[in-house]
Amino acid sequence: MSENSTRTIVGVIKDSNDEIEAYKLDSGEILEKEQAISLAKEGEISGVQVSTSRKGEKYLRSYPDGTKKNNLDNLPEIE
Repeated sequence: MSENSTRTIVGVIKDSNDEIEAYKLDSGEILEKEQAISLAKEGEISGVQVSTSRKGEKYLRSYPDGTKKNNLDNLPEIE
């Protein structure tokens, strides 16, 4: 996929434990966590990388850029 057609995460959906469980893309599409991880691995979501937690779980994180305002946890929460 070319750089011009990558998607961007603009919002998140969190569970009752305040963990991100889904992402809203700039297209309006909602992706479950596993779908978003798969697309990010393929380079189809810009500004994020796939990381692994201490528990061995895969998750998305934004590339470090010195600002916290665009971290995934700080994006608008979608109901």
